[in-house]
Amino acid sequence: MGRLLLLRTSKGLLTIFVSITITFFILRFMPADPISILIDPKMGPEVQAQMIRRFGLDKSVPEQYFIFLKGLVTGDLGLSFKNQQPVIEIIMQKLPWTLLLLFVVVVLSLLVGIPIGVLAARKQGKFADKLINFMVTLGISVFLPFLAFGFLYIFAYYFKLFPTGGAYTPPPKQGLAYYLDVAKHAVLPSLTLFCSHVASVVLYTRNSMIDVFNEDYIRTAYSKGLNEPMVIRYHALKNAMIPTITVTGLMIGTMVGGAVMTETIFAWPGVGRLIYDSVSAMDYPVLQGAFLILAVSVVVMNIITDLVIAWLDPRIKLGG
Repeated sequence: MGRLLLLRTSKGLLTIFVSITITFFILRFMPADPISILIDPKMGPEVQAQMIRRFGLDKSVPEQYFIFLKGLVTGDLGLSFKNQQPVIEIIMQKLPWTLLLLFVVVVLSLLVGIPIGVLAARKQGKFADKLINFMVTLGISVFLPFLAFGFLYIFAYYFKLFPTGGAYTPPPKQGLAYYLDVAKHAVLPSLTLFCSHVASVVLYTRNSMIDVFNEDYIRTAYSKGLNEPMVIRYHALKNAMIPTITVTGLMIGTMVGGAVMTETIFAWPGVGRLIYDSVSAMDYPVLQGAFLILAVSVVVMNIITDLVIAWLDPRIKLGG
């Protein structure tokens, strides 16, 4: 297990390095000029030159890149062009809101998706299985912004059950009332991401359970007199969970892309909304920092996924 962890960590660090390097140079070679956004024409020449030096835009791209790497070692992600605040502080204010959405969606997707997938496998070929497959196909195919605007119209505008956007109603309440208010605001963005990702959990669980049901050891378990719930719980489910856990780890990465659209539509103050606003403002330091944090989050989740799979399947510990 230690060797596996070391190998996955090394690959993860390399992935993060390549990701932030590509992000850095893509941003620098975009046709838009951040200096034109950063500098006010009313500023004098000396003030403009001072602003350019302050943000390191007077240096060549390779010099800026090495300064950026040096800052990573010390935890300095630079200053925001737009707010002129440390990037790390801005991201740390937004990150908990995104993590809240991702946590809720992943937990709900597993709690709901696994039982439905098991049910579909048990009812293979019957009406329940066909209905579940139809809903899964719909969930995978639906366009995320269309789903978000649909929920906004139905539940926020028409029935007025939930707020139209934001994370809480200003001014923020105190104590339990604040957390209940946040939960109410989180329902629609969480539901949007949930609907588009629970389908994958259901699909992989169903297909994996069908494969496991055809194994010899499952027939042996039935021949010993075990009933179906016991066979599923103690014999089938653990082995069938490997593809589901794998797709859940990969789902984190795709959910990050969905969070940009979802947080923007629902005005949710997370990293996704921050990325959208930073693209509009050509705020390079914030974009670099946001993509770095997201890359680290995805790599960490993939490492955790690999370790869980190694625990479920002992062959992986032996390099199998």
